[in-house]
Amino acid sequence: MKMEALYRYIVRLTTGLALAAAFVHGPVYAKDAARDYRIIGYVADGPTLPKISADKLDVVNFAFAQVNPAHEVFLPHETAARSLDGLVALRETNPDLKVLLSIGGWGAGNFSEAALTDVSRARFADTALALVRKHDLDGLDIDWEYPAHPGPGISHRPEDKQNFTLLLQAIRAKLDVLGASEGGRRYLLTIAAADGEAARGLEIARISEVLDWINLMTYDFYGSLTPTTGHHASLYRSRTAAAGSRTTEQAVDEFLKAGTPPRKLNVGLAFYGRVFGKVTDAQQGLHQPFASEGGFVTWQQIARDHLDKGGFVRLWDEQAQAAWLWNEKDKRLISYEDPQALRAKADFVRERGLGGVMYWEQRTDPDEQLLDVVHAALRKAP
Repeated sequence: MKMEALYRYIVRLTTGLALAAAFVHGPVYAKDAARDYRIIGYVADGPTLPKISADKLDVVNFAFAQVNPAHEVFLPHETAARSLDGLVALRETNPDLKVLLSIGGWGAGNFSEAALTDVSRARFADTALALVRKHDLDGLDIDWEYPAHPGPGISHRPEDKQNFTLLLQAIRAKLDVLGASEGGRRYLLTIAAADGEAARGLEIARISEVLDWINLMTYDFYGSLTPTTGHHASLYRSRTAAAGSRTTEQAVDEFLKAGTPPRKLNVGLAFYGRVFGKVTDAQQGLHQPFASEGGFVTWQQIARDHLDKGGFVRLWDEQAQAAWLWNEKDKRLISYEDPQALRAKADFVRERGLGGVMYWEQRTDPDEQLLDVVHAALRKAP
């Protein structure tokens, strides 16, 4: 057994061995038997809401509101208001459930302009809060992908990094005023963020002071934009992965080192997979060039059509704590998160003393098979 693997094994068995843990991972935070771990689910808009067991969740993030060129936050579809009202009604089942409006998402623009001046920031904040008040929401989740970067071609500028902090501060101030007017109600402000290049567009320490928590998008590490296949949501780095390649562990360490308190970090879970076609036939397709696809497949489709079916065989990477499916005949690979991988991430959250988990997205797991796994893993006694 390699020295790193040995120490990792020791840490999992005995979290009190802090020196050993620091040698492998950096700082590790003790578990608290009385601690609650957040379970946050994103719910995308649609004609109707999916099945949602409110008692299994702490927070629902409705995706997405958007920003227009006048710096106003708005609901882009006529179904959105009805969906928000339906999510708020889930409090009848779980009175402690928090419902947040998520603003942005991949491809959503106009953030750079909205964050640019005091006036534009105020307009953004005022219109966002108007939706909070109208729908009796518990706060806002900002999903700007990504400040200071073009992403899928949205506007951006270098000063986005500082302006995003100012935007969050403006929203936080207005949420606090609103809460004070309602007898001290705490309105939540959170963001979705990624590691690596995306994180370099954030003033992590400063925004961590303003935010209630950060939802780390620890998925899509591999996909249509990467040169090879790989575990798109791996916990640790695979033995055959390139040095420095993205992992959940590396993302968490990056934000902790930059100043985010552990309890303000939620690890992202993927309730979907990434499909790779025409994969080079070596290492059962893992970390190999591919020539087609790179797109998405839901967990429901994986479980129904691909899991040890249709020529696909499930494989497990012990080093990465990640699963994948390989079709030798068709040269296709599916990277996904299964119950074993999700339990490993839940254990990681406990070992590192993090805030909890979030997942994308409720509609991809309509029978709540994966949600049940996560709920059981984080609600169990340490």
